[in-house]
Amino acid sequence: MKANYFTTRSALGLAFVALLAGGTHAQNQDPTPQQQDVQSDKKDIRQDKRDLTKDRADRNQDQRDINKDRNDLNKDRAERNQDQRDINKDRRDLNKDRADRNTDQRDINRDKTQLARDDKKFGANSAQAQAARKDLAADRTDRNKDQRDVNHDRRDLNKDRVDRNQDQRDINKDKRDLRADRTDRNKDQKDINKDKRDLRKDRKDLRKDRNGKM
Repeated sequence: MKANYFTTRSALGLAFVALLAGGTHAQNQDPTPQQQDVQSDKKDIRQDKRDLTKDRADRNQDQRDINKDRNDLNKDRAERNQDQRDINKDRRDLNKDRADRNTDQRDINRDKTQLARDDKKFGANSAQAQAARKDLAADRTDRNKDQRDVNHDRRDLNKDRVDRNQDQRDINKDKRDLRADRTDRNKDQKDINKDKRDLRKDRKDLRKDRNGKM
């Protein structure tokens, strides 16, 4: 009787051990194709989210660059326009000072002629000759001042032209930067749109794989 009792208990123990071993073996088996698909879909979704976040950050940075380029472009255009106004003013001043200088030179020439006449007619020490010399000296002073103004206007004109040309180069560079940043922004927006489509597709695949493929 005892032998049968122990035999029965041993058989039950072996059956229980076999059952546990079978469960452990089942747990250690590779996941099913459906589980693999679900895991792959989750991995794709995580990657899509990372790509979407990165592309949005790139797009936002490009938009900030575009805004900065616009501000730089507007600033450089304002400076270029101001320089052009300065150039126009310098030209007017230069033309006026040249006209004054030329008038003074004609006055000098006339005074010289008058002085020669007065010296010859009245003598070098005559009142008429002294007055002619005084007029000649005053006209020479005016002529020299106008010549200094002409030289000053030329320097201003040359400086404003240099500034205007530099501003124009800055404008051209700003335009190139703006075009490049717009191209980058548009590319990043296309990438964002693609990432959104990929994300929707991968989420749809995940739902299908969870529910079992039809």
